[in-house]
Amino acid sequence: MSVNDDDVRDGPAPDPGTVSAVIELAARAPSVHNTQPWRWRFDGRRLDLFADAERLLSAADPLGRQLVISCGAMLHQVRAAFADRGWHTDTARVPAEKRPDHLASIGFRPWADPPADIRAQAHAIAHRRTDRLALLEPSGWDDLVPVLGELAATQDVRLDVLPESARPQLAALSREYATLRGHDMFYDLELHSWAGDSDLHDGVPRTALASDTEFALVGVGRGFPPGPRSTRRSHLADHARLVVLSAVRDSVPQWLRIGEALSAVLLECTAAGLATCPLTNITELPAGREVLAGLIGCPGIPHAVIRIGSAPPDEIPAPLTPRRPVADILTFG
Repeated sequence: MSVNDDDVRDGPAPDPGTVSAVIELAARAPSVHNTQPWRWRFDGRRLDLFADAERLLSAADPLGRQLVISCGAMLHQVRAAFADRGWHTDTARVPAEKRPDHLASIGFRPWADPPADIRAQAHAIAHRRTDRLALLEPSGWDDLVPVLGELAATQDVRLDVLPESARPQLAALSREYATLRGHDMFYDLELHSWAGDSDLHDGVPRTALASDTEFALVGVGRGFPPGPRSTRRSHLADHARLVVLSAVRDSVPQWLRIGEALSAVLLECTAAGLATCPLTNITELPAGREVLAGLIGCPGIPHAVIRIGSAPPDEIPAPLTPRRPVADILTFG
């Protein structure tokens, strides 16, 4: 779905209605605290992605790493959705050196027969959601892991499966960071401003949060304000597998590719009928990245952890989290 960076060709392009439909669908992409920190502009030939600096989490993400990863996730979903509609996307990442907020520029070519796996990922966009509860062991895991590794590798990203022995250490690290961050007034205010309100078009609604009892069953996760009192899946011990996405560089273009790899992995898992929960809180602080690097045992900078498992088969899926109106994130001209 890509050619070399900066090789964006002029040619036929989709009509504005198609662009709007794709952006509306792809905005289902995950983003830190569901901030949806992206802006898109279509001039009739090219589609450009910009970071929305007003949605930067200044306490949790002062460098904008998680913001860019979030934008990368939507970039991947935009490209998958266009492929499903018969458009090949040639993408230049961070095309203007003096405009670091200009994250990508997309040109188009007709694509009569996109691969089935890309179309399957596009169809999974509408069904993917973050599952913060305890999960069963993922079915078909041994066959899926090589596929996930290849998807990450196309973005120059490494995917590693953590051993089960790492779970207690990461759970302890999650608790330690939640306590540490809880003493940071600005972090705590920021977190509560984005989590727990279900009447907005962004942020994490209370219904999408785990209760204290439910979160205790999972252990490895971000410390959000607790959701409604409940004991969903109280009979389950969490058996989600933990994978880490890492890269050799620490730069805006690489953060963007981390997000693209993250989205590809999440959608592939969704298409396989699995549940997922992406986590970037463990990599917010240097100590967390060092712990993950030690667990991986390979060169690279860890950027994200993903919990992957199976939800109980007889359970009704949780409601989808809200999204901003497409008119708020897409402009023409």
